[in-house]
Parts: sequence; structure tokens; C-alpha cells
Amino acid sequence: MAKSINQVILMGRLTRDPESRNTTTGKLIVSFGIAVDRLGQDDGADFFNVTAWEKLGELVVKYLGKGSRVLVQGRLRQDTWDDKETGKKQSRIDVTASDVTFLDSPRDGAGAGQSASPKSSAKKTEDIVIEDIDDKPIDLSEIPF
Repeated sequence: MAKSINQVILMGRLTRDPESRNTTTGKLIVSFGIAVDRLGQDDGADFFNVTAWEKLGELVVKYLGKGSRVLVQGRLRQDTWDDKETGKKQSRIDVTASDVTFLDSPRDGAGAGQSASPKSSAKKTEDIVIEDIDDKPIDLSEIPF
């Protein structure tokens, strides 16, 4: 009998800032949405709700914000419930992230106002300008390779 596989990989942009909350046992849950462009179709996008737990969720809240590009790996989870107003069965499929790769370089104001790496204190080196270049042809026999 074959084993079942539940794995999804999505690359897109956050549609909103990550929202965090805690379970009754104190575990951190972070929710965010991503939009994935439909390439080769009528310029639409698919939208997915993503949940990241504990340490992964902390990193998402710290470094990501609306518009950030990410690669999300995880599994699909289907929730079902009865609508209180209509009594009809409702369902929703979410992604539970096992890994989130940040695709944008860190910048000031990213995510919760912090960059992914400390600011560099190194001074920028000045460009060197060579002014004495002539237009003589290059002798290829002088090249060592």
C-alpha cells in the first residue's frame, strides 16, 4: 500500500502583515496570507492563508511584512465548521508552514521595523578611475593563457 503525501511549496508575496496570537497552552501561532501569481494565464493570482508555529512564527513576525516575497513549504490542512447563521457546512484549506524562506534582502523598515541583519558600519570605498587609457589595439600574444 502506498503512503500518502501532503506537501505544498508556494512562492509569492504577503498580502497582509503577519498576525500573532497564543494558544491556551502558550504556543505562538502566526497567520499571514500570500498571493501567488498565475503565470501564463489571465494575470490573476491565487490567495492562500498560511500558519506558522512557535520559532518559525517568531521569525516571520520579526522580519516579514505586507509585500515581502517568500517561499513557503508545508502541508495542507482542511478545517470544517457549521455556519452559525445559515447552519450550512463550511470548509477552508490552509497551509501549515514547516519552512519559510525570506526571498527579499533585509532592508530598513522590513516586517516589524527591523532588518534581518545588523547595519554595517563599514565605510564605502571610493571608486577608482583610470584616466590614462589609450586606444592602442591589444596584443593577444601578451595574454598568458
